[in-house]
Amino acid sequence: MEFLLSLPLLLCFILLTFLSLHVFLKKKRPLLAGETHSNDPKTPLLPPGRTGLPLIGESLDYFSKLQNNVIDKFVTERRNKYSNRVFKTSLIGQPMAILCGPEGNKFLFSNEKKFVQVWFSSSFDKIFPKTENATNTQDYKRVRKMLPSFLKMDTLSKYVGMMDMVMKQHLHTHWRNRQEVVVAPTLSKFTLALACRFFLSIEDPKKVEELTKPIEDVEAGLLSMPINLPGTALNRAIKASKYMRNEVAAIVRQRKIDLSDKSASSTQDILSHMLLTTDESGEFFSEANIVSNLFGLIEGGYTTVNSALTFIMKYLAELPHVYDEVLRGKRAALAQFIMSAILLRRRVLGLVCL
Repeated sequence: MEFLLSLPLLLCFILLTFLSLHVFLKKKRPLLAGETHSNDPKTPLLPPGRTGLPLIGESLDYFSKLQNNVIDKFVTERRNKYSNRVFKTSLIGQPMAILCGPEGNKFLFSNEKKFVQVWFSSSFDKIFPKTENATNTQDYKRVRKMLPSFLKMDTLSKYVGMMDMVMKQHLHTHWRNRQEVVVAPTLSKFTLALACRFFLSIEDPKKVEELTKPIEDVEAGLLSMPINLPGTALNRAIKASKYMRNEVAAIVRQRKIDLSDKSASSTQDILSHMLLTTDESGEFFSEANIVSNLFGLIEGGYTTVNSALTFIMKYLAELPHVYDEVLRGKRAALAQFIMSAILLRRRVLGLVCL
C-alpha cells in the first residue's frame, strides 16, 4: 500500500529527471537537441527538422512505420514539414541528415572524400570491433582499394557459372512446386548461400544454415538502439558477431594451409585474394583484419542484395505492365544470344571445313 501511495511521487521524480536531462543536453549538444541556428559564427547552420527525445530520437516513429511497411511516410511527412531537399532527425541514438530526391543522391554519391565521408555508428563499432590499431573507417578504405583488382570483368566472369548453379539449386529447393512463397526470408537463403560461396567457398548447405541465425542477429543489431544489456538486440548481435568471427577465423587458418599445400587456388574466392594481396603500402593483411573484413563483406552482401532483390520482385508483382516489359526484353536478349551462338558455330564449322 505504501508503495502504491509513493508511486505518483516516484513517477514525478523520473519525469523531472528526464526533463532536466533533456534541457541539459539541449544546451550542451545542439546537434542532438535540434538547434538549427546558432549565434556562434564558427558553428555551421544545420538543416531544418527535429531530433526528438534524448537518446531515443525519432526511432520509435521510424521503426513503427518500418514494421507497418509505410517507411516512405516517415520521409514524406518531414519533407513536407521541413524541406524537400534535406532535413535532420535522430535515429538509433545518432543525429542524422536525410538527403532527398535525385539531387540528394547525386550529392551523396559524387562527393565522397570531399563533403561526405564514411561514418559508422557506435552500434556498428561494437558489433564489428576494430582490428589492431585501425578504425573501421580505415579498414573500409584499405579493403575498398584492394577489391577492384578482384572485381575485374575477366575475374568475375569465372564466377558466372557458379552463381547460375547456386540460383538453380535454390529455385529447385525453395520455389518449385509451391503455391506460395514468402519472398524476403526465402531470398535471404539464396543471398547468404551465394555470399558464403563467393567469399569463402562454403558449399555445404548445412553450414550455410548454421550461419543464418547469427547473420540475422547481427543485421537486427545494426538497426537497434546502442544499448548493450542482456536480452537487447545489440547484445545478441555482439554475441553473434563473436561466433561468426570465430567461424571465419577457422576457415582462414585452414585456407592458409591449403594455399601452402597447393590444394587451394589463388583465385578461388575473395579469401584467397586477401591472403595473397598486399595493400598500397606493400603490407599483407593480418589474420584478424581478414577475418573482420570478410565477416563485414558477408553481412553487407547478404543484407543489401537481399533487400534489392526483394524490392525488385515486389514491384514486378505489383506492376504487371513492368513485368511484361522486363520479360519481353529478356526473351529478346535470349533470342539474340541464341542467334549469335548459331552464327558463331556456323563460322567455326566453316573455318574447320576450309
